[in-house]
Amino acid sequence: MRLLVLTRSLVAGIGALTIGMAFPAINGEAQRGETAITCTNPVSGASWQIRIDYDRSTVDSNPARVTDSKIMWHDATDGGNYTLDRKSGNLTVIVASSTGGYFLYDRCRLEN
Repeated sequence: MRLLVLTRSLVAGIGALTIGMAFPAINGEAQRGETAITCTNPVSGASWQIRIDYDRSTVDSNPARVTDSKIMWHDATDGGNYTLDRKSGNLTVIVASSTGGYFLYDRCRLEN
């Protein structure tokens, strides 16, 4: 009898886990493929695009950490550490230097 109860609990747990893993894909939360996003420096008005590849977890070919709320990457070319808030579109750039470094705050137009 205990084995039957344990087996039922295990099957129910596996079923719940399967549904939980499938829910983000059904709900459209898990993005796939590539997308180009336009970002703007609010002070200068300069705009540029970043290319995000969700399948490879890269931004402009740089390895990125992609979560539900943020995308973070380091660009070795300019030494910047980037964090894109996926809800607001705020892009924070942190650049280290021998004089202490600096922060930049930009804005990106995200897809709805």
